[in-house]
Amino acid sequence: MNLRNVDLGILIFRIAIATLMLTHGYPKLIDFFGSDELKFADPIGLGEEISYTLVVFAEFVCSVFIVLGFLTRFAAIPLIITMAVAAFIVHVPDGFMKQELPILYMFGFILLAFTGGGKYSLDFYINKNKK
Repeated sequence: MNLRNVDLGILIFRIAIATLMLTHGYPKLIDFFGSDELKFADPIGLGEEISYTLVVFAEFVCSVFIVLGFLTRFAAIPLIITMAVAAFIVHVPDGFMKQELPILYMFGFILLAFTGGGKYSLDFYINKNKK
């Protein structure tokens, strides 16, 4: 197997999944700084504001990090947790049709937690310059 193809595949996957997640995170970020009162679920008992803050951090900040390939493995962890909570706590009453997308995202971010950002990432560049 050609490692260049693997790294190119990781790059394409990393950018695609994180960019798609940004379509969920960016509107939440805008609402977060808006003047309207936040209405958000509190699925694990942290409070609506803290839950919303953590989701914005995961879906926006961590997604940007993953697009850049910066701290990819670490940035994937909050996204894995967020998607697991969405799928297995928030959307349980809604059925599998609402659980399917967060489960798919969750497994994508699990993949990135194992592979890292690949050769075409800031992680690789930073680590290469350290050596």
